[in-house]
Amino acid sequence: MSSANTLNGERFVVRFGENRYPPQLGAIPNPPDVLFGIGTLQALDRGLAVVGARRATPYGIGCARRFSRIAAEKGITIISGGALGCDSEAHRAALDCGSRTVAVLGGGCDQIYPARHRGLFQRIIDGGGAVVSERVWDTPPLPYMFRERNRIIAGLSAAVLIVEAGLPSGTFSTADDALDAGRDVLVVPGSITSPTSHGSNRLLLQGALPVVDDESFADELMSVFGALKRPGEDDLATFDDVHPVIAAVLAEPMRLEQLFELAAREFGQADAQTKLMELLVEAEAAHVIARFPDGRWGPSVPESR
Repeated sequence: MSSANTLNGERFVVRFGENRYPPQLGAIPNPPDVLFGIGTLQALDRGLAVVGARRATPYGIGCARRFSRIAAEKGITIISGGALGCDSEAHRAALDCGSRTVAVLGGGCDQIYPARHRGLFQRIIDGGGAVVSERVWDTPPLPYMFRERNRIIAGLSAAVLIVEAGLPSGTFSTADDALDAGRDVLVVPGSITSPTSHGSNRLLLQGALPVVDDESFADELMSVFGALKRPGEDDLATFDDVHPVIAAVLAEPMRLEQLFELAAREFGQADAQTKLMELLVEAEAAHVIARFPDGRWGPSVPESR
Protein backbone atom coordinates (compact mmCIF):
# COMPACT_ATOMS: atom_id res chain seq x y z
CA MET A 1 0.00 0.00 0.00
CA SER A 2 1.35 3.38 -0.96
CA SER A 3 -1.11 5.87 0.53
CA ALA A 4 0.55 8.74 2.39
CA ASN A 5 -1.49 7.76 5.44
CA THR A 6 -0.51 4.09 5.36
CA LEU A 7 1.88 2.89 8.03
CA ASN A 8 5.07 1.19 6.89
CA GLY A 9 6.18 -2.07 8.44
CA GLU A 10 5.76 -5.84 8.62
CA ARG A 11 2.11 -6.86 8.65
CA PHE A 12 0.72 -9.81 10.55
CA VAL A 13 -2.61 -11.52 11.09
CA VAL A 14 -3.09 -13.89 14.02
CA ARG A 15 -6.22 -15.89 14.79
CA PHE A 16 -7.52 -17.14 18.09
CA GLY A 17 -6.21 -20.67 18.68
CA GLU A 18 -2.96 -20.21 16.76
CA ASN A 19 0.32 -20.64 18.61
CA ARG A 20 1.28 -17.06 17.79
CA TYR A 21 -1.86 -15.63 19.38
CA PRO A 22 -0.96 -13.77 22.60
CA PRO A 23 -1.87 -16.25 25.36
CA GLN A 24 -2.84 -13.61 27.93
CA LEU A 25 -5.28 -12.08 25.42
CA GLY A 26 -6.80 -15.46 24.65
CA ALA A 27 -7.64 -15.92 28.33
CA ILE A 28 -9.98 -12.92 28.64
CA PRO A 29 -13.76 -13.04 28.22
CA ASN A 30 -14.67 -12.57 24.56
CA PRO A 31 -11.16 -12.49 23.06
CA PRO A 32 -10.94 -11.12 19.50
CA ASP A 33 -11.18 -13.78 16.82
CA VAL A 34 -8.46 -12.10 14.76
CA LEU A 35 -5.76 -9.51 15.38
CA PHE A 36 -4.45 -7.41 12.49
CA GLY A 37 -1.19 -5.64 13.15
CA ILE A 38 1.77 -3.73 11.75
CA GLY A 39 5.15 -4.02 13.43
CA THR A 40 6.58 -6.67 15.73
CA LEU A 41 4.21 -9.43 16.80
CA GLN A 42 6.50 -10.31 19.73
CA ALA A 43 5.77 -6.88 21.25
CA LEU A 44 2.33 -8.19 22.28
CA ASP A 45 3.65 -9.61 25.53
CA ARG A 46 2.58 -8.94 29.13
CA GLY A 47 2.85 -5.17 29.28
CA LEU A 48 1.50 -2.35 31.38
CA ALA A 49 -1.58 -0.60 30.03
CA VAL A 50 -1.51 3.15 30.69
CA VAL A 51 -4.72 4.97 29.87
CA GLY A 52 -6.26 8.33 30.69
CA ALA A 53 -8.45 11.19 29.60
CA ARG A 54 -8.38 12.46 26.03
CA ARG A 55 -9.04 16.01 27.21
CA ALA A 56 -6.27 15.63 29.72
CA THR A 57 -5.12 18.20 32.22
CA PRO A 58 -1.42 19.01 32.61
CA TYR A 59 -1.54 16.86 35.75
CA GLY A 60 -2.85 13.84 33.83
CA ILE A 61 -0.36 14.27 31.00
CA GLY A 62 2.50 14.62 33.45
CA CYS A 63 1.48 11.47 35.31
CA ALA A 64 1.10 9.51 32.06
CA ARG A 65 4.63 10.41 31.03
CA ARG A 66 6.13 10.03 34.49
CA PHE A 67 4.85 6.54 35.28
CA SER A 68 5.18 5.26 31.71
CA ARG A 69 8.83 6.32 31.77
CA ILE A 70 9.46 4.53 35.04
CA ALA A 71 7.94 1.32 33.70
CA ALA A 72 9.58 1.60 30.28
CA GLU A 73 13.02 2.08 31.83
CA LYS A 74 12.51 -1.27 33.55
CA GLY A 75 11.87 -2.94 30.18
CA ILE A 76 8.07 -3.12 30.47
CA THR A 77 6.10 -2.69 27.24
CA ILE A 78 3.60 0.19 27.45
CA ILE A 79 0.18 -0.54 25.96
CA SER A 80 -2.38 2.15 25.23
CA GLY A 81 -4.96 3.33 22.73
CA GLY A 82 -3.04 5.94 20.74
CA ALA A 83 -5.65 8.58 21.54
CA LEU A 84 -5.17 12.28 22.21
CA GLY A 85 -4.16 13.23 25.73
CA CYS A 86 -2.79 10.70 28.21
CA ASP A 87 -2.61 7.72 25.83
CA SER A 88 -0.31 9.37 23.30
CA GLU A 89 1.94 10.77 26.04
CA ALA A 90 2.32 7.27 27.50
CA HIS A 91 3.45 6.00 24.08
CA ARG A 92 5.89 8.88 23.66
CA ALA A 93 7.41 8.37 27.09
CA ALA A 94 8.16 4.74 26.24
CA LEU A 95 9.65 5.68 22.88
CA ASP A 96 11.83 8.37 24.46
CA CYS A 97 13.28 5.66 26.72
CA GLY A 98 14.06 3.42 23.74
CA SER A 99 11.42 0.97 24.92
CA ARG A 100 8.70 -0.62 22.86
CA THR A 101 5.03 0.25 23.03
CA VAL A 102 1.81 -1.04 21.50
CA ALA A 103 -1.14 1.02 20.25
CA VAL A 104 -4.55 -0.67 20.00
CA LEU A 105 -6.82 1.11 17.51
CA GLY A 106 -10.59 1.25 17.35
CA GLY A 107 -10.82 1.02 13.57
CA GLY A 108 -8.55 -0.77 11.12
CA CYS A 109 -4.81 -0.12 11.00
CA ASP A 110 -5.15 1.53 7.60
CA GLN A 111 -7.74 3.99 8.94
CA ILE A 112 -5.43 5.95 11.23
CA TYR A 113 -7.26 7.73 14.02
CA PRO A 114 -6.54 10.34 15.11
CA ALA A 115 -4.95 11.20 11.76
CA ARG A 116 -2.48 13.59 13.39
CA HIS A 117 -0.86 10.62 15.15
CA ARG A 118 0.38 8.96 11.98
CA GLY A 119 3.94 10.01 12.86
CA LEU A 120 3.57 8.67 16.39
CA PHE A 121 2.25 5.33 15.16
CA GLN A 122 5.12 5.05 12.69
CA ARG A 123 7.58 5.72 15.52
CA ILE A 124 5.92 2.94 17.51
CA ILE A 125 6.44 0.49 14.65
CA ASP A 126 9.99 1.64 13.92
CA GLY A 127 10.81 1.31 17.63
CA GLY A 128 10.03 -2.40 17.73
CA GLY A 129 6.44 -2.07 18.88
CA ALA A 130 3.18 -2.62 17.04
CA VAL A 131 -0.10 -1.01 16.01
CA VAL A 132 -2.96 -3.53 16.20
CA SER A 133 -6.70 -3.84 15.79
CA GLU A 134 -9.36 -6.54 15.72
CA ARG A 135 -10.88 -4.77 12.69
CA VAL A 136 -10.01 -5.50 9.08
CA TRP A 137 -7.33 -3.15 7.71
CA ASP A 138 -9.51 -0.48 6.11
CA THR A 139 -12.40 -0.47 8.60
CA PRO A 140 -13.39 3.14 9.42
CA PRO A 141 -13.45 3.80 13.17
CA LEU A 142 -16.91 4.16 14.69
CA PRO A 143 -17.66 5.26 18.26
CA TYR A 144 -18.69 1.82 19.58
CA MET A 145 -15.42 0.30 18.37
CA PHE A 146 -13.36 2.30 20.86
CA ARG A 147 -15.34 0.89 23.76
CA GLU A 148 -14.87 -2.63 22.42
CA ARG A 149 -11.13 -2.24 21.84
CA ASN A 150 -10.61 -1.39 25.53
CA ARG A 151 -10.88 -5.08 26.44
CA ILE A 152 -7.90 -5.73 24.12
CA ILE A 153 -5.82 -3.06 25.84
CA ALA A 154 -6.62 -4.70 29.18
CA GLY A 155 -6.16 -8.20 27.82
CA LEU A 156 -2.67 -7.61 26.44
CA SER A 157 -1.54 -6.21 29.78
CA ALA A 158 -0.59 -7.69 33.13
CA ALA A 159 -1.95 -4.59 34.91
CA VAL A 160 -3.74 -1.37 33.99
CA LEU A 161 -2.71 2.08 35.23
CA ILE A 162 -5.41 4.76 35.15
CA VAL A 163 -3.76 8.19 35.25
CA GLU A 164 -6.87 10.32 34.81
CA ALA A 165 -10.53 9.42 34.23
CA GLY A 166 -13.82 11.26 34.33
CA LEU A 167 -17.34 9.89 34.74
CA PRO A 168 -18.50 8.41 32.46
CA SER A 169 -15.51 7.76 30.22
CA GLY A 170 -13.83 5.17 28.05
CA THR A 171 -10.94 5.16 30.49
CA PHE A 172 -13.26 4.21 33.33
CA SER A 173 -14.69 1.39 31.20
CA THR A 174 -11.18 0.04 30.60
CA ALA A 175 -10.92 -0.55 34.33
CA ASP A 176 -14.06 -2.72 34.13
CA ASP A 177 -12.48 -4.72 31.31
CA ALA A 178 -9.30 -5.11 33.34
CA LEU A 179 -11.23 -6.47 36.33
CA ASP A 180 -13.16 -8.85 34.06
CA ALA A 181 -9.82 -10.09 32.73
CA GLY A 182 -8.41 -10.56 36.24
CA ARG A 183 -5.88 -7.75 35.91
CA ASP A 184 -4.72 -5.44 38.70
CA VAL A 185 -6.03 -1.89 38.39
CA LEU A 186 -3.70 0.89 39.58
CA VAL A 187 -4.99 4.43 39.86
CA VAL A 188 -3.36 7.82 40.30
CA PRO A 189 -5.54 9.91 42.66
CA GLY A 190 -6.72 13.29 41.45
CA SER A 191 -8.22 16.46 42.83
CA ILE A 192 -11.77 16.03 44.12
CA THR A 193 -12.66 19.27 42.33
CA SER A 194 -11.44 18.11 38.92
CA PRO A 195 -14.10 16.50 36.64
CA THR A 196 -11.34 14.54 34.88
CA SER A 197 -10.49 12.80 38.16
CA HIS A 198 -13.99 11.84 39.33
CA GLY A 199 -13.68 8.41 37.73
CA SER A 200 -10.18 7.86 39.08
CA ASN A 201 -11.19 8.68 42.62
CA ARG A 202 -14.32 6.54 42.36
CA LEU A 203 -12.15 3.57 41.35
CA LEU A 204 -10.02 4.11 44.44
CA LEU A 205 -13.16 4.14 46.57
CA GLN A 206 -14.09 0.81 44.98
CA GLY A 207 -10.77 -0.76 45.94
CA ALA A 208 -8.30 -0.02 43.13
CA LEU A 209 -4.63 0.15 44.10
CA PRO A 210 -3.47 3.76 44.67
CA VAL A 211 -0.29 5.08 43.09
CA VAL A 212 0.72 7.99 45.28
CA ASP A 213 4.42 8.34 44.40
CA ASP A 214 7.27 6.73 42.48
CA GLU A 215 7.99 4.28 45.28
CA SER A 216 4.45 2.93 45.54
CA PHE A 217 4.37 2.54 41.76
CA ALA A 218 7.69 0.67 41.74
CA ASP A 219 6.36 -1.62 44.47
CA GLU A 220 3.31 -2.46 42.37
CA LEU A 221 5.48 -3.13 39.31
CA MET A 222 7.57 -5.50 41.41
CA SER A 223 4.44 -7.25 42.63
CA VAL A 224 3.05 -7.72 39.11
CA PHE A 225 6.17 -8.21 36.99
CA GLY A 226 8.82 -9.35 39.47
CA ALA A 227 12.42 -8.07 39.66
CA LEU A 228 12.85 -5.86 36.62
CA LYS A 229 15.54 -3.33 37.40
CA ARG A 230 18.25 -3.52 34.78
CA PRO A 231 21.88 -4.05 35.85
CA GLY A 232 23.61 -0.70 36.23
CA GLU A 233 20.38 1.24 36.06
CA ASP A 234 20.54 4.49 37.98
CA ASP A 235 17.97 5.09 40.66
CA LEU A 236 15.07 7.10 39.32
CA ALA A 237 14.81 10.65 40.50
CA THR A 238 12.14 11.37 43.08
CA PHE A 239 10.71 14.56 44.46
CA ASP A 240 10.69 13.55 48.11
CA ASP A 241 12.78 16.61 49.08
CA VAL A 242 10.97 19.14 46.91
CA HIS A 243 10.33 22.54 48.50
CA PRO A 244 6.78 23.02 49.85
CA VAL A 245 6.14 25.89 47.43
CA ILE A 246 7.05 23.72 44.43
CA ALA A 247 5.08 20.82 45.91
CA ALA A 248 2.04 23.10 45.91
CA VAL A 249 2.58 23.89 42.22
CA LEU A 250 2.85 20.18 41.41
CA ALA A 251 -0.40 19.51 43.24
CA GLU A 252 -2.39 22.27 41.53
CA PRO A 253 -1.46 24.98 39.00
CA MET A 254 -1.24 28.36 40.73
CA ARG A 255 -0.92 32.02 39.81
CA LEU A 256 2.09 34.06 40.81
CA GLU A 257 0.21 36.01 43.46
CA GLN A 258 -0.90 32.74 45.10
CA LEU A 259 2.68 31.50 45.09
CA PHE A 260 3.86 34.76 46.59
CA GLU A 261 1.50 34.25 49.52
CA LEU A 262 2.94 30.77 50.09
CA ALA A 263 6.50 32.07 49.80
CA ALA A 264 5.77 34.85 52.30
CA ARG A 265 4.72 32.26 54.84
CA GLU A 266 7.82 30.18 54.16
CA PHE A 267 10.47 32.91 53.93
CA GLY A 268 8.91 36.02 55.42
CA GLN A 269 7.57 39.03 53.55
CA ALA A 270 10.98 40.66 53.02
CA ASP A 271 12.61 37.72 51.24
CA ALA A 272 9.53 36.17 49.63
CA GLN A 273 9.85 37.63 46.12
CA THR A 274 13.56 36.88 45.70
CA LYS A 275 13.34 33.37 47.14
CA LEU A 276 10.25 32.56 45.12
CA MET A 277 11.84 33.55 41.82
CA GLU A 278 14.93 31.49 42.67
CA LEU A 279 12.73 28.46 43.33
CA LEU A 280 10.71 28.89 40.15
CA VAL A 281 13.79 29.36 37.95
CA GLU A 282 15.51 26.31 39.44
CA ALA A 283 12.45 24.06 39.16
CA GLU A 284 11.69 25.23 35.62
CA ALA A 285 15.29 24.58 34.53
CA ALA A 286 14.97 21.05 35.94
CA HIS A 287 11.76 20.57 33.89
CA VAL A 288 9.78 19.96 37.07
CA ILE A 289 7.39 22.87 36.53
CA ALA A 290 6.43 25.16 33.65
CA ARG A 291 4.53 28.38 33.10
CA PHE A 292 1.24 27.81 31.29
CA PRO A 293 -0.11 30.13 28.57
CA ASP A 294 -2.67 31.54 31.02
CA GLY A 295 0.12 32.68 33.36
CA ARG A 296 -0.24 29.95 35.99
CA TRP A 297 2.64 27.75 37.11
CA GLY A 298 2.09 23.98 37.18
CA PRO A 299 3.68 20.57 36.47
CA SER A 300 5.92 20.55 33.43
CA VAL A 301 4.15 19.39 30.28
CA PRO A 302 6.15 17.94 27.34
CA GLU A 303 6.14 19.95 24.16
CA SER A 304 3.58 18.85 21.62
CA ARG A 305 4.96 16.70 18.85
